[in-house]
Amino acid sequence: MTLKKVLLIFSSTIMVACTTQVTPPSAIAEDTKIEQQVNDIIKKMTLDEKIGQMTELSIDVLGEFVNDEFKLDDAKLHKAIAEFKVGSFLNAPGPVAQSREKWQEIIGKIQDVSMKEIGIPCIYGLDQNHGTTYTLGGTLFPQNINIGASFNTELAYKSAQVTAYETRAANCPWTYSPTVDMARDPRWPRVWENYGEDCLVNSIMGSTAVRGFQGDDPNHIPADRIATSVKHYMGYSMSRTGKDRTPAYISDADLREKCFAPFKACVEAGALTIMVNSGSINGVPVHANYDLLTKWLKEDLKWDGMLLTDWADIDNLYTREHIAANKKEAIQIAINAGIDMAMEPYDLHFCTLLKELVEEDKVPMSRIDDAVRRILRLKLRLDLFNCPNTLTEDYPLFGSNEHKQLALHVAEESMILLKNENNILPLTKGKKLLVTGPNANSMRCLNGGWSYSWQGHLTDRFAGEYNTIYEAICNKFGADNVRLEQGVTYKQEGSYTEENEPEIEKAVAAARNVDIIIACIGENSYCETPGNLNDLAISPNQRKLVKALATTGKPIVLILNEGRPRIINDIEPMASGIINILLPGNFGGDALANILDGSVNPSAKMPYTYPRNQAELTTYDYRVSEEIDKMEGAYDYDAVISVQWPFGYGLSYTTFEYSNFKANMDSFTAEDELHFSVDITNSGTKSGKEAVMLFSRDLVASLTPESRRLRAFKKVELQPGETQTVTLSIKGSDLAFVGADGKWILEQGDFRMQSGNQTLNIECNKTYKWNTPNK
Repeated sequence: MTLKKVLLIFSSTIMVACTTQVTPPSAIAEDTKIEQQVNDIIKKMTLDEKIGQMTELSIDVLGEFVNDEFKLDDAKLHKAIAEFKVGSFLNAPGPVAQSREKWQEIIGKIQDVSMKEIGIPCIYGLDQNHGTTYTLGGTLFPQNINIGASFNTELAYKSAQVTAYETRAANCPWTYSPTVDMARDPRWPRVWENYGEDCLVNSIMGSTAVRGFQGDDPNHIPADRIATSVKHYMGYSMSRTGKDRTPAYISDADLREKCFAPFKACVEAGALTIMVNSGSINGVPVHANYDLLTKWLKEDLKWDGMLLTDWADIDNLYTREHIAANKKEAIQIAINAGIDMAMEPYDLHFCTLLKELVEEDKVPMSRIDDAVRRILRLKLRLDLFNCPNTLTEDYPLFGSNEHKQLALHVAEESMILLKNENNILPLTKGKKLLVTGPNANSMRCLNGGWSYSWQGHLTDRFAGEYNTIYEAICNKFGADNVRLEQGVTYKQEGSYTEENEPEIEKAVAAARNVDIIIACIGENSYCETPGNLNDLAISPNQRKLVKALATTGKPIVLILNEGRPRIINDIEPMASGIINILLPGNFGGDALANILDGSVNPSAKMPYTYPRNQAELTTYDYRVSEEIDKMEGAYDYDAVISVQWPFGYGLSYTTFEYSNFKANMDSFTAEDELHFSVDITNSGTKSGKEAVMLFSRDLVASLTPESRRLRAFKKVELQPGETQTVTLSIKGSDLAFVGADGKWILEQGDFRMQSGNQTLNIECNKTYKWNTPNK
């Protein structure tokens, strides 16, 4: 776009095309039979029963552990359901993973009491965040950050589908997944739960996972699928401090254009429930934000799903946010803002207070009925009234070799080759190897949080049948060729920051007798607030280990096993090879060994920007005004931002060449379909996969444009010498942005499109502005 055209946008004479006000279609098509059933049930319900349906309790309040086994207490169960009419329960006892048989017992008994006492089934929810994380013997997949790094949507679908199947085998119909917050701040402790920093990747992977979890018809969830709860709506990951559950300050444009986009995509894919951000945005707690909860989600998208709080978050409105004087007032604010179900893990007093608010006309009965309709609709869509329980014997593929092979494949396709000097990788058979570092011999590190327990700290108790990195390398290269001397170790089952007294000299001594050092460094497992940090650099002991090993002169291959990027700029130059395996799950060790010996060709790309320095944190889609040249003289600001590895970066054991980049039109409007084709040639000697990405850059705009934006991607596999023509399609309207006035606009002017090293320019020939909140 030329400067002249930009000025015209602001002039009073410009004619801006606007859409007519169109009522959007319902996010989920109405099912008249289900709606009639909802009407019939709600007419018969008392106020107590309605409020009970809006309440969710933790399983821990219903029993206790006796000789390390959880036992339901009949009196507590009766009180919760018969007296308070509670309609939902969550979490694992402890919380520690249970066997399928135990889940059948716990959930089955709850359902029996619920159907007998109130005639409405319970809905039970678990954080099955990367496979059946709370069901023993099930399949654990790589974390979502790995799925994002794969850039393979098929893997997102299949992983979710298997997770749903195995979750239903344990009689649970609901999961609090996927997480689509966008990992835009490397300090944040939940980076690994998302699909990366980009809103398009989170939108596509998240909505694909929703379909994998739920199937193709959200009104009729099959018995081998489960309902999703997409989280955490929204802006949760963008706190000013980088710490969990702390305030975010986000522009209206970024809220609409980026934060909202993944949730909108998941809603349009049929997501049945959404969990709300625990924090605040621009000073307003999201649990109290009527615009975001009711207007944006329920009204603008015509979404008839159910909104759920996060853990005890209504309490936060008065204990932390101080926008309410007490719990009763907090409940009034949250329910009136649009909350349908309150995760009140330990407090049945919620029911009493909400009933008082209705009787005092502070919460209208219409709001209660709306919430209960959404909850009943969810249970009917899951067919829980007819089939409140699912039986283990109906799911013979639980924990099967077929599912395990899929988990291995996902891990293989999600590991990122970042450095390969002098083709040190793949490793030559027969070499003597030292496996060292704190992440070398731990299943806990490979899985991360939400693995058998909340913090993942018990993983090694339950994952003994799987291979650590060291064990997998022994299996692959021969135990006689491999030595383990870790030098630095974590405290077993301790907090993620705790390390034992280092024994670096032992690792250095062992390194003198090997050919290659494989140093496995990174983070131990953590989850949520306990994972907050004060220093983004990798731990001092680990850096000292790598530096000491480098003095031996032996080549080092760094294995980064971490939930978020930890700064390694002082040790990166010492490594000849680097692989970022992220959190690859139970089969991560085997997948890495397959990459190290070359039987698998790495194909993943960075799902986030890896920072080089503590004070230079950015994302790939930064505004071009951040590209500040170093100034001279008295104002010599060191303002050039550099990164360790950019978003989308990743190497292969083969090479790919891009050519013949074309567009189906040089000039377009908002209504046009744009098709971009590019030839990809495998110019190397090994078969490999390439994630082909399409980026755009608005050359001049009324808001400072971004450096580039990912618009489409597709992963392809090519044999040596093979050429494929890859077509990536978008709508002209996809190149619009949210302007300073909060409205979507596609501005007349030039766009530079890029795929690989190929670029071309296209022109939008007409400005188009929307008067609807969504395009």
